Amino acid sequence: MECVVLGSGTAVPHPRRGSAGYLLRHAGCTVLVDAGLGTLQKLAVLGVSPAEPDAVAFTHLHLDHTAELAPLLFSLRNAGVGRRKALTLLGAPGFREFYERLRRTYGSWVEAEGYPLLVEEISVRPVSLGSLVITAVPVSHTPQSVAYRVEDPETGKSVAFSGDTDVCGGLVAAARNADVGVFECSFPDERKVEGHLTPREAGEMASAARVRRLVLTHFYPECEGADILGRCRETYAGEIILAEDLLRVAV
Repeated sequence: MECVVLGSGTAVPHPRRGSAGYLLRHAGCTVLVDAGLGTLQKLAVLGVSPAEPDAVAFTHLHLDHTAELAPLLFSLRNAGVGRRKALTLLGAPGFREFYERLRRTYGSWVEAEGYPLLVEEISVRPVSLGSLVITAVPVSHTPQSVAYRVEDPETGKSVAFSGDTDVCGGLVAAARNADVGVFECSFPDERKVEGHLTPREAGEMASAARVRRLVLTHFYPECEGADILGRCRETYAGEIILAEDLLRVAV
């Protein structure tokens, strides 16, 4: 299993960081978690065709996590991409209406042509995708915000993606004993913003969940020059990785 950070930033433009996006590959299955601005370009840098992902799972509907859904669907209408296999779009309840609003805006340009498109809302029941099982747990950000746990039941390997969240039990449940936790860390501790985690809080959540390795991501510019690593180490004793775009993490 491999996780690649496509975007370690936020809605604020940054010279080194795109908006939120993550690529997970395992046993012939490819999942995108979020698709903020810059996602498709980073896939191109990696040599990953838009025809490859089996699913895109959205943690919530803010633009820095969803901005490239319409461009992705538009690109798949290009015959040169050659997509034939099904594409599953996943989100919390309310996601189908979000997609329908895109259709009302863009018409056929965001409709599937030549491949099956499945638009699904994930809540209590996990979704199976090849050898992977994807579980969504509500977290504290917006009413439609979820964290995802992506797991291979055969090997026991698992990665948890926090999406955007504040301190909450949902994140601990999603990340319980995960091999890797990809947690947002939006602002330094002294500049706490409601609905987001600080380094100490991200460490507290990872410790409570007994995450084996912690990847901190979703850095606002306020994090530049702050001791993110040091403050997180005050509450988490495991390995901490500060995300950069195109970071690869073996699971």
